[in-house]
Amino acid sequence: MNRMLNRLLALLLAPVMPAMPAWAAELVPAAAGDQLAPAPAANASLRFAPEIAAFQRHDKDLGIVNGGTLFVGSSSIRRWDVAAGFPAFAPVNHGFGGSETPDVLYYYPQILSVYRPAAVVVYIGENDIAHGAAPERVIADVLTLLTRLRSDLPQARIVFLSLKPGNARWGLWAKMQQVNAAVKAQAEAAGDFDYLDVGTALLAADGRPDDRYFLEDRIHLNADGYAVWNLLVDAYLEMMPPVPTQIAGGERVAH
Repeated sequence: MNRMLNRLLALLLAPVMPAMPAWAAELVPAAAGDQLAPAPAANASLRFAPEIAAFQRHDKDLGIVNGGTLFVGSSSIRRWDVAAGFPAFAPVNHGFGGSETPDVLYYYPQILSVYRPAAVVVYIGENDIAHGAAPERVIADVLTLLTRLRSDLPQARIVFLSLKPGNARWGLWAKMQQVNAAVKAQAEAAGDFDYLDVGTALLAADGRPDDRYFLEDRIHLNADGYAVWNLLVDAYLEMMPPVPTQIAGGERVAH
């Protein structure tokens, strides 16, 4: 009798392990070899939202501009004082630093915004290569952007500025040249946009990038480098019909 009572007491007093709720099971680390579902990738383009919002505020204040020149792309565009370089062509700068071609495509409606420019100047793709994108991927993305611009702006001149060399990224130059060659070939074959070589003029006699045209980072242009680009792009824009002087920098239509 005593033995049976002792066994019963032992069972009643033994600690009970409750079943683990489903929410708690999710917090338990997976055992080695278990396959975890990958976390959803963050949209890297969202980091540019403040700059895009600034474009939109500026565009709203300015009003619709017809007949000007829209500059689109990464920091090589953003750092460019296009207002001083091209006063006769009503320039609008919609470059945002660090951007890659997918970022420009993501924000395409906000970048084009209310503008109906006479010309669009595009510099994009260098960061793509620098951050590991394959040339084939960059070519496809760039051509997607240029095709979309042509579709939405059938009367505009559209020019792609060639990816530039720089000593800090010289090891990537062969990949950038692949992009340049493919975009140039498409421009010549289809005639939907133009290709402008803005890199050769930045080379020294030995065929390497001339540091006189670059900031200390050996990536971005300095004032002398932009002076070279001003001459090249101005010569291209001069081939367009002039913006009427009475428009005073582009036709503005209030919202």
